[in-house]
Amino acid sequence: MKRAAIAAAAALCACGYGFSQRYAAAGGIDRIHVRPFENRSTETDLGAAVTTALRSELSRRGADADEGNAAVLEGEVRATEPALTSTTALGATAALTSTAGATWRIGIEVRARLRAGDGKPIERTIRRDTDYLGGADPLETEGRRALALRRVADEAARELLRSLER
Repeated sequence: MKRAAIAAAAALCACGYGFSQRYAAAGGIDRIHVRPFENRSTETDLGAAVTTALRSELSRRGADADEGNAAVLEGEVRATEPALTSTTALGATAALTSTAGATWRIGIEVRARLRAGDGKPIERTIRRDTDYLGGADPLETEGRRALALRRVADEAARELLRSLER
């Protein structure tokens, strides 16, 4: 009997199946609809990137929902201006004058409100920074900046949902 249970568990693990706990936010909220986040930055698609990242994370956790009876997550997103940085031998950050191969830093701030029914909304603010390397030309640097923003939006979405868990 014991061997059969171990064999069944091993077979499930080998097939990619696993056991997971359903996502639940504060107040027992288990279904959340994400409204488009307002973009208050000069980055043209940052609000959409954060909204998409949040919806994907909720979908992975089995907690996404259409608008209706579900709780609503809404908010806004801001970005810092990209800044050239480099690490010196002592680890200090210094401004550079050349962009080829330089390290850039950009950050975002996500302010979110989770509303369920007529109760008081739960508010959270998440800040994330990331570095990216400058390319050989402005087009390559721009592409790397866009990828860095998408990566930091994904990180912020995961952190926001973790902060809302009960």
